Amino acid sequence: MSVGSLASTPRLQDSAPESRITYPREGPRCEHGILGESPALLETVRLVRLAAAADSTVLILGESGTGKELAARAIYRHSPRAHKPFVALNCAALTATLLESELFGYERGAFTGAFTQKRGKLELADGGTVFLDEIGEMPPALQAKLLRVLQEREFERVGGTRPVCMDARLIAATNRDLAAAVAKGTFRPDLFYRLNVVALTMPPLRERFGDVSLLADFFLQKFASQTSPRVRRFSQSARRALNNYHWPGNVRELENAIERAVVLSAGEVIELDDLPQALREPSPDLVLPRAYHAFIDDARRQIILRSLEKAGGSYTRAARLLGLRVTYLHRLVRNLNLKPVVKNPSVFFGN
Repeated sequence: MSVGSLASTPRLQDSAPESRITYPREGPRCEHGILGESPALLETVRLVRLAAAADSTVLILGESGTGKELAARAIYRHSPRAHKPFVALNCAALTATLLESELFGYERGAFTGAFTQKRGKLELADGGTVFLDEIGEMPPALQAKLLRVLQEREFERVGGTRPVCMDARLIAATNRDLAAAVAKGTFRPDLFYRLNVVALTMPPLRERFGDVSLLADFFLQKFASQTSPRVRRFSQSARRALNNYHWPGNVRELENAIERAVVLSAGEVIELDDLPQALREPSPDLVLPRAYHAFIDDARRQIILRSLEKAGGSYTRAARLLGLRVTYLHRLVRNLNLKPVVKNPSVFFGN
């Protein structure tokens, strides 16, 4: 499926528990269930595609709210293990004791209240995929046990003595800098190297140039269909505020902002006043990122114009020089307000 394809009626998939982000399986700029057209995201999609085809351990890095579980589920859905279970566990949500029981399971009588045997996530995912979110929060004692699982492909239930073989692929995710944690001695280096076989990073929303409007339109359609069908579009001032905001909470924050705006909107158009206060009155520390983005946009304009000049005005040849799809180049020209310049032959031929 092409990232640049357009579907008039996108189908929705179940939301990912980590960030409640849902995307159309098919639709505008969507591939592997991940929506966007920015170079940073397209590189991540490329790595997701490669990781899905293999059976190696994957480590997904990225800030909170960027959709790490979404990427994990995309890898699972397009892998040879897709017909087997996908089992997720948040390492930061449980105490060390409960986390061990959930991960490895336990035998009857292993502790007070263990009236029956219970299989853990590693066992339940037999043949499928285990997703360990917030792996950087795993206690050191469990890190050692997980390392043994990855090395020996077997484990013992809590209170048990019989080894249980594991046939599951492991995908881990964290918003922490694991290399720094290794240097500080809070994360085992041998486990880090075992996890870091295939690594990919979910880019923060502030680096996904052009994707804010795309995601905002999708969330608008999603929430309007659920709660307020009369809401249809953003005002110019509201869209400008969305594009100028730094989005420290990433896609999760954007989703919540659009849901709020749809609920509060009094008409067909979402106005600036319908957006959260942080977007309407940006703090001073957001001035620099806006200037940074403006600088990047100027650089992109220059690169595109030079490529078109070298190509004699041919979009096809210019796209080939830039390594882009022709449709994506046309969209960049439109989004960067280059159409009036491109239409002027003197820009390329000096007439």
